[in-house]
Amino acid sequence: MNEIEPLPKLAKRDPEGHKGDYGRALLIGGSRGMAGAIGLAGIACLRSGAGLVRVAVPDSVLDAVSTFEPSLMTSPLADKDGRIAAPAKKELLPMLKVATAVACGPGLSRSTELDELVAWLYTTLPQPAVFDADALNALAAQPDALRNPGGPRILTPHPGEFARLSGTQGATAESDRERMEARAVQLAALWGVVIVLKGHRTLITDGARRSHNSTGNPGMATGGAGDVLTGVTTALLCQGLAPYDAARLATHVHGLAGDLAAAELGEVSLIASDLLRFLPAALRTVSDGPRASASG
Repeated sequence: MNEIEPLPKLAKRDPEGHKGDYGRALLIGGSRGMAGAIGLAGIACLRSGAGLVRVAVPDSVLDAVSTFEPSLMTSPLADKDGRIAAPAKKELLPMLKVATAVACGPGLSRSTELDELVAWLYTTLPQPAVFDADALNALAAQPDALRNPGGPRILTPHPGEFARLSGTQGATAESDRERMEARAVQLAALWGVVIVLKGHRTLITDGARRSHNSTGNPGMATGGAGDVLTGVTTALLCQGLAPYDAARLATHVHGLAGDLAAAELGEVSLIASDLLRFLPAALRTVSDGPRASASG
């Protein structure tokens, strides 16, 4: 376990590159009343360098999500009571087939049908995927699925979500942080996943390695900040970073965007959409690696 390993760098873009070289992201989520969550994640994914970003949302919120950013591609899914419904599984298949990386959870909400859909995605997708928010709550209710990822997985719980995932409800106080982190390392190794345990000095671990993020500030304790992190992480996966490296770099960039935003706006007034404004400046600090070759 290495706390001082240098951060990975994004490769410089090749002059002959095209959008397909930087990955196709698919983000699944949204529900009536929480359309903004998937919108924040989608825009963050675009701002963090994914070549193409598609958001798949319940039909009832498609028009709202489509207005957030014209660069986003949107796909309507079967809808029941403002949430994604069971027939969406079939609708998602062609989108999943071409996706480089997938994210599930921002604004998702909960239902029996959604729990089953999340478990299916988690256990069958071969691509790297990020699970956040209500997707984590769905997995917490299905421990057999949680232990059987179908491909590389990054889980991004806050302490309450982690308590549900780990079966340690009530152990969310700051005084329990050391114990929670030890459990996160243990479970990351057991499940074969990367866990991003959010909070002050967010922990990133794959069970064999661990690191703490040093960027970020209390102003980021605001609704939607985690959705932005999901989008950033998915974009870095699309650009070829391994899950542990993508998680480390995403948390750093996300926190740095928050620090830049707080320096201009103050911590009290910071909101999640401010992070999107400052992502470009944050990303410039980590985008000077060796030039990547275009795939043609």
